[in-house]
Amino acid sequence: MIARIEASTKGLDNRYIVTSLPGPAEALYEATYCDRGNAENCIKMHKAQLASDRTSCRNPVANQFRLILHTAAYWLMLALREAIPAFLPMKTAEFATLRLRLLKIATRVVEKAARIRIFLPTACPDQAIFRMLAGRLAAAGP
Repeated sequence: MIARIEASTKGLDNRYIVTSLPGPAEALYEATYCDRGNAENCIKMHKAQLASDRTSCRNPVANQFRLILHTAAYWLMLALREAIPAFLPMKTAEFATLRLRLLKIATRVVEKAARIRIFLPTACPDQAIFRMLAGRLAAAGP
């Protein structure tokens, strides 16, 4: 049995785990239990913030394709979040925050033969972050 008791200004936080896995309790808690919680959080983000649980088509193939598109969106959002430098608070932002602040922006797109230019509004509060991410993601390129 593994017990974790944490006391803070918010009160007590008790967690108990009963397991038959061999190994030291601290390593089991950190490597197994906490990683399982992180995986559940990723699934929750996939379902709630990318609406991947919407499989309302009658055709199962259409529902499967919709789930594939949602999973591609999930990987793109992860890549976007990983491109953010660690010193910025957006590094740990949820997908909904990234979508609202970086993707749902009214822009003017001009496509030329050699490049694509994106003109952001002058009042865009996250203009510097957007430019930095565009440079980082473009450098990764195909």
